Amino acid sequence: MNETFSDFLSLVIKRQSVRSYSTWSIEPEKIERCIEAARLAPSACNSQPWKFIVVNDPDLRYQIADATSNRILPLNHFTKEAPVLIVVVRENANFTSKMGEIIRDKKFTLMDIGIATVHFCLQATSEGLGTCILGWFDESRVKKLLKIPGAKRAELIITVGYPKDDTIRDKKRKNFNEIHSLNSY
Repeated sequence: MNETFSDFLSLVIKRQSVRSYSTWSIEPEKIERCIEAARLAPSACNSQPWKFIVVNDPDLRYQIADATSNRILPLNHFTKEAPVLIVVVRENANFTSKMGEIIRDKKFTLMDIGIATVHFCLQATSEGLGTCILGWFDESRVKKLLKIPGAKRAELIITVGYPKDDTIRDKKRKNFNEIHSLNSY
């Protein structure tokens, strides 16, 4: 295995969903590099259908974090610990990408947002930060708090911060042979 691939695979192994954050603040330049990594992500027809809203104001951050959990399903309470939340908004795709979505019946904008989000998270990992990608939240509440236009979708929230514990957990994944084949299904 060549050295470059080995370094990337090490980064992928190190990236994990962090659900416990220290109180340390994050240097703004680290967040900027994460956004730059997301900005450089590939997208269908170079559409770049995303906007990343950085939420670091303590009061607003708490309100957004509060929108990620409820009393019925006690999920995501750790979001209140994260010093920064990133709300990923789906922007309109360009004409070519929109046509491709219709013709091929594929949601390229959602795939693109996923790719850009992973770029953000991998860069965060390389910066020594932890992240967790959330899709479970009260979208209408988040949109209202952040003044996101009605036609736009707040698709994901990324929690960002320095992990309280830097132990890399074992990844529970399907066996390699279960997820690939050669030349046919």
